[in-house]
Amino acid sequence: MAKIKTDIIPSKTTFVGERKTINKKAICIFAATGFFLDQDTYYNELQVLKPGFNYEIDPVKNEVVSESSYFNWHYTPIERPLSQIVKEFGHLFETIIKEQVAGKKVIVPLSGGIDSRTQAVAMSYLNISTHSYSYAFDGGHNETDYGKKIANLCEFPFEELKVSKSYLWDTIDRLARINECYSEFTHPRQMAFIDEYSNWGGVFSLGHWGDVLFDDMGVPEDLPLNEQVNVIIKKIVKKGGMSLTKSLWKSWEIEGDFENYIIERISHLLKGINIKNSANAQIRAFKSVYWAPRWTSVNLSVFEEVRDISLPYYDNRMCEFICSVPEKFLSGRQIQIEYIKMRMPAMAKITWEEQRPFNLYNYHLNKTPWNLPYRIINKLKRTINPHLFVQRNWELQFLGKENELQLKKRLFNNKFSQWIPSEITKQYYKLFKEEDAVFYSHSVSMLLTLSLFTEIFSKNKQK
Repeated sequence: MAKIKTDIIPSKTTFVGERKTINKKAICIFAATGFFLDQDTYYNELQVLKPGFNYEIDPVKNEVVSESSYFNWHYTPIERPLSQIVKEFGHLFETIIKEQVAGKKVIVPLSGGIDSRTQAVAMSYLNISTHSYSYAFDGGHNETDYGKKIANLCEFPFEELKVSKSYLWDTIDRLARINECYSEFTHPRQMAFIDEYSNWGGVFSLGHWGDVLFDDMGVPEDLPLNEQVNVIIKKIVKKGGMSLTKSLWKSWEIEGDFENYIIERISHLLKGINIKNSANAQIRAFKSVYWAPRWTSVNLSVFEEVRDISLPYYDNRMCEFICSVPEKFLSGRQIQIEYIKMRMPAMAKITWEEQRPFNLYNYHLNKTPWNLPYRIINKLKRTINPHLFVQRNWELQFLGKENELQLKKRLFNNKFSQWIPSEITKQYYKLFKEEDAVFYSHSVSMLLTLSLFTEIFSKNKQK
C-alpha cells in the first residue's frame, strides 16, 4: 500500500480513481465559482485527496483503502500582547523561509500589497540572494512602481514585466495541459511570462494565502451558520456565474434546483469544520480547506512548470499558529504590518496599493475628508483617459478584433456543442458583447475553459 500525507493546505492536487464519466453537478459548481468544491473533479469516478489527511492507497486499483484526519481547524486563542504575537510570527516566518530556501537563489514577485512586502522584508533581513520582479497590465495601473521601490530599498535585482494584449491565445493549449482545465484561463497571468521564468535561476518564494490567514472575514463573531453560508456563497459565486450555471443545470435536466444544491453542500461542509466560538475563524478555515487547494493552488502549477516553488504561508506550522491568535489581532493585517515596521520601518513608508496614496503608518486616514484630493484627481484621470486604465486580464485577452476571432474559434466548435448546447454559448457570448462585458466575462471565460476541457476529454475517451 502507498501511504500519502496531504498538507493542511496542499500546493498540489492528488487525484485517485479513473477518468470515465462526466460529473455534471460538479461542473455546475465549477461554472458558478471558478473552482471545484471539496473532492469533486470533472469525473464521477475521480476525486482529489482531502487536506490534512493520512491515506493508504492501493497503487494497482488507484483507490483509497483507508483515511484519517490528522488536523482539524480550530480557534483556541492564547491571549498575549500584539507585540509578542508579532515577534512569534517573525520568528516562525523567518524560520520557515530559511528552511524552504536555504542556500538557494530566490525569486520573489513584488506588488503593492502586504504579503510580498512581508516576504521582501524577511529575505532582506535574512540576507538571502533574491531576484525580484513585478508585472502590470498594458494600459493599467502601474503596479511595477511599488515593486521597484520595494526592490530598491532591499537592494534586490528587479525586472519590470507587462501583461501584453492577446498573449493568451499563444499559450492557452499549454496552460490547459498544465492545469488540466481546473481553473479558468484569464487568472494565471504568470502564464504570460513563463518563458522569462524558465531563464531565471532559483526557486520561487510565493506569498499566496497570507491575505486570508492574516485578516478577518469581515463578519460578527457570533454570525449564525446559515448566515455564514450566505456570506461564503456571495464570496465564491462570480458575477454571471449563477446565471450560466442555471442554464447548464436546466439544459442537462439535473433534478432539483442549483441554488438549493450549492446551499446544502456549503452548509454540510461548514458544519464539518465545527468552529463554534468564532464565525471569522470558521469562514477562514472553510476558505483554507476548500478554496485554497482547489483555486489558489491550481495555478501554482504554472510556476512549477519551470521552477521549484516554496510557500511560507502554506506551511503546516503557520496554519497551527493562526489557530492560536485572537481574532482582534488578525483583523486589518495588523501582524504583518507591525512585522514590517519592526524589521524595516522604511518599507512601511512605501504606499500600500490597496490604501493608496497612504502607507502602513497612515492608512487609517483613507477616509473622507483626508482621501478626497486623491479620489478627485484619480477620477479626473479616468474620465479624461478611460482607455488607459485596464484593470482585469480578460480585457486584454477578450476585447478587440483579433481576440474576438480567437475566442469565437475556441467557443464555437462541434465537439463543444455536443455537450454544452450551442444556444447557451451563443447566448452568453452575446450578453458579453452587447449587454455587460464585466458581468458576463466570467461566464465566457468558463465556457472557454470547458471548451478546452472538451479537447482533453475527447482525447481521453479515444485512449
